[in-house]
Amino acid sequence: MARPGNKIIQAKLVLVGDMGTGKTSLVLRFVKGQFFDNQEPTIGAAFFTQVLSLAEATVKFDIWDTAGQERYHSLAPMYYRGAAAAVVVYDISSMDTFTRAKKWVQELQRQGSQSLVMALVANKSDLDAKREVAIEEGEQFSQENGMFFTETSAKTSQNINELFFEIAKRLARAAPSKRSGMNLNNEARDRRRKLFCCSG
Repeated sequence: MARPGNKIIQAKLVLVGDMGTGKTSLVLRFVKGQFFDNQEPTIGAAFFTQVLSLAEATVKFDIWDTAGQERYHSLAPMYYRGAAAAVVVYDISSMDTFTRAKKWVQELQRQGSQSLVMALVANKSDLDAKREVAIEEGEQFSQENGMFFTETSAKTSQNINELFFEIAKRLARAAPSKRSGMNLNNEARDRRRKLFCCSG
């Protein structure tokens, strides 16, 4: 529920990453509180919405969960174009998915918005016994690329809400306050009026 007087931010968020990394499971856990052991692969993309209320803003997420299969890769720019935030997901039990995640980050840095809030997410932290990617590797890559990093488990719901709240906070900090924007516009309009009426 939006708080009175709070700024409202409509934010497009896209999830990218290899097939089977748990992108859909992450979103379903966040939006619906659900987890399915045998989640069907996404075809093309799936769309979800969710609202988060912070002290400083209400963030309305339009979430695009993209398909991880290589054959859908060419569609990805359609989903991340104009996105305010991107979540790049890999599976801690697969080094290949981490390698692909790095390529996604490079693509988003080249093609995405300059102000894009990016998160690197090491999913399936419940599979620690099968871990192929050390926490330090994810942390280091994130720091080098100006992203924030977290390990999550859609299965146990570890860090799922924290991930989206952190993104919402960063978007709220980056979004200009509506009030100051209005004042600037009014001042500019008044100045134009004065110039127009008093020149001559």
